[in-house]
Amino acid sequence: MTYRLRSTALILLAGLSLLLTGCVSTQTDMSAQQDRLIVAPVLPDYKLEITLARLNDILNSAELTPEQRARFYYDRGVIYDSVGLRILSRIDFHQSLKIQPDLADAYNFIGIYFTQEGEFESAYEAFDAVLELSPDYDYAYLNRGIALYYGERNDLAIADMERFYQGDENDGYRALWLYITESQRDKVQAKTHLQSHRSRLSDSDWATTIVDYYLGRIDKNAVFSAAQQGLQRPNEYAERLCEAYFYLAKIAQDSGEYSDAANYYKLALATNIYDFVEHRYARVELARMEQLLAPEVDAIEAN
Repeated sequence: MTYRLRSTALILLAGLSLLLTGCVSTQTDMSAQQDRLIVAPVLPDYKLEITLARLNDILNSAELTPEQRARFYYDRGVIYDSVGLRILSRIDFHQSLKIQPDLADAYNFIGIYFTQEGEFESAYEAFDAVLELSPDYDYAYLNRGIALYYGERNDLAIADMERFYQGDENDGYRALWLYITESQRDKVQAKTHLQSHRSRLSDSDWATTIVDYYLGRIDKNAVFSAAQQGLQRPNEYAERLCEAYFYLAKIAQDSGEYSDAANYYKLALATNIYDFVEHRYARVELARMEQLLAPEVDAIEAN
């Protein structure tokens, strides 16, 4: 699931595509032992490099108003983020905020980075700033909810996820994240709610497939088979696998199948879909799991 970020593109960039359109080569392994698909990491194509080159040229030589310059820094930061250059993107987001302190989009990204780094109080402040500047910024509730979830402030996380879910009850991803946060408080009730939310989802949506897996209606093979159906964009298969790996990992981790969970998180990272929520937090989950299991490993080694 990617972030639906709002951008006021200027006429100088009209017609330029900011999408990653590199081809994806795939190979499948549907054996009962592995139940995994492998996808080649997605690479940005030349159009993205051209867009960056033009942005650099505009920022270095064009006559821009402060608002235009702030937006171009932000736009370049989004591209850097989409290819995993997080330090460069963070510099650009901070630069855009120096020029235009009320740029809610930039605060949103800064909050995401603080969450990934475990700086939760700073993340909350960033997302609070987003909502203060733009109260209808839908995805700020998701992002703050995730920060609260990883910051172990479960009741507040659930409240934000409920608000996010209510923004579009036909979105399977919203139902999944509400389940993930609710399950920290009461797994039985969370599953009951997810079953109820399933009735509002379209059977043809990819996200519904993952919801059905969470409800025990289908198995892993069915999830990976569905990931190959109805593809319309070059990178869509890799994106679906990134999502599938992450959400399957969450279930495996919750069941104590830590080796499988770790493998799935690593596979999610291997897709290089950097701007997806699932890719962003796969590394966070791996670090948390390593920290959780470290005492057990130390005890085994001590014996």
